[in-house]
Amino acid sequence: MTGTAIIGALAVWGAGWFVNTRLANSAAAQSRFVQLLVPAIFGLTLLIMWELLVRLLDVSPVILPPPTAIASRFAGELPILWADFVQTIIKGAMTGYIVGMFAAFAVAVLADRSDFLTRGILPVGGFMAALPIVGTAPIFVRWLGSDWESKAAVVAVMVFFPILVNTVAGLRDTTAMQRDLMRTYGAGYWPTFFKLRLPAAMPFIFNGLKIATTLALIGAIVAEFFGSPTVGMGFRISTSVGQLALDMVWAEIVVAALAGSAFYGAMAFFEKRVTFWHPSQR
Repeated sequence: MTGTAIIGALAVWGAGWFVNTRLANSAAAQSRFVQLLVPAIFGLTLLIMWELLVRLLDVSPVILPPPTAIASRFAGELPILWADFVQTIIKGAMTGYIVGMFAAFAVAVLADRSDFLTRGILPVGGFMAALPIVGTAPIFVRWLGSDWESKAAVVAVMVFFPILVNTVAGLRDTTAMQRDLMRTYGAGYWPTFFKLRLPAAMPFIFNGLKIATTLALIGAIVAEFFGSPTVGMGFRISTSVGQLALDMVWAEIVVAALAGSAFYGAMAFFEKRVTFWHPSQR
């Protein structure tokens, strides 16, 4: 049976490789449809191999459930998954992300106007960013309770410093000649800030925002392991592991992956619209 599983997996991989190679080398390789189809076929190939190996090798669902079992559990638990999504992603991650983002922008502007603050806050930012979430999350849960507010606070702290550091670096990216030209036109700090320095900083700012999307999801989910009401993705994952319901754990992972991809994609979409002039977007 092991040999059959290996041969079947190799056959599926070879078929996927053949189809994708033909598509990538075809005349329509640069079309939007083919660019989306190639990764879709690659992902489908991996799922079929996963299903085949788990079924033929008779792997216990407690160790690794097959994709069909995960899909069945996903479809059957949509109300629970939606409630967990709202609690963790909408309330915890998104609220913390927005609070941390605006706080980082405000501090970056203050730091931009004060060399003393810049020299002082950036090393502190590096230190705070290195703090493990398993140490800070229990503290916020103790301070703010076990509901989503403590998770939002954890997320705000996690996203604050990456956005701050990138924003400060972006605001300092303009050249002396550009700043001298604005002074020649009689522009003060704020006209120079909004018309020159902020647009020039946008690529840096969006780099920080995209990094923070991943941190926000990780922070919200992990923080729920240290205290949460009977709802939430972190709570569901921890309890499902204890119940040996690995298909539910994987269903929550799918929700997190979809949410993270959509969140990152939204930031990339806005980046293209805002920084269309930058060479990286051409």
